[in-house]
Amino acid sequence: MKGGDRRTVLVTGASAGIGAALARTYAAKGWDVVLTARRRAPLETLATELAAAGARATVLLADLTEPAAPGRLFEDVAARGLRVDGLVNNAGFSRTSGFLQTDPADHAAMLRVMLAAPVELARMAAPGMVERGFGRILNVASLAGEMPATGGDTLYGPIKSFLIKASQGLHLELRGTGVHVTALCPGYTLTEFHDVNGTRAEVSSAYPAWMWQTASQVAEVGYRACEANRPKVVPGLMNNVLAGLGKHLPDALGLAMVGGHAQRLKRI
Repeated sequence: MKGGDRRTVLVTGASAGIGAALARTYAAKGWDVVLTARRRAPLETLATELAAAGARATVLLADLTEPAAPGRLFEDVAARGLRVDGLVNNAGFSRTSGFLQTDPADHAAMLRVMLAAPVELARMAAPGMVERGFGRILNVASLAGEMPATGGDTLYGPIKSFLIKASQGLHLELRGTGVHVTALCPGYTLTEFHDVNGTRAEVSSAYPAWMWQTASQVAEVGYRACEANRPKVVPGLMNNVLAGLGKHLPDALGLAMVGGHAQRLKRI
């Protein structure tokens, strides 16, 4: 894509980790980017980096825990004369202290950011994409969405399962329109995600280095899968093995497996 043919992708949760890596990947493939998250400083730093590499990078602050945020975000995009040709729903977080120990407001925020907001943003973006005959929607889910839910981080896996199923349904609905929809399901990835939820030391000790992927590796896999219009992609051979086990193990065995994993993390 060159000159007037350049397209624009909106990336949520672009301040770090997989979101920032996806923004870099799209920019490297010739896209302009709209970067959004709650923190201005890292977005501005990334925008400067991408602009130096030749991409147009626009920073828009948004707090997706607020119900009105998706609508305001699209209004801000339109006010700058931009259109959303691609949408990356990446923003997310988790709470690992347990269902009963977590503030209900935090659970409500998780549901807003990782379940409601992606649905609303896709609903806002898709009509224009269909009308133009081109669009890309990449929903960053998780390997956790393919596995039995884990006690302690009770809502995270179910939310990601919803996102996978919603992506697959939208993929089927928009087939033949020129709009591609893909769920990206990474496993353990070297980002600040585990630093934020306080599990960095535990997960780093629980799993060997070869099980981890970099954010840039995950982003490249996600980009290629969406371009190929694959409904779902799980980066990494071992993660695909685990996803397969999650599907085919009897419920009792699957729950025992993830329960043992949770207990192992607590003991470390």
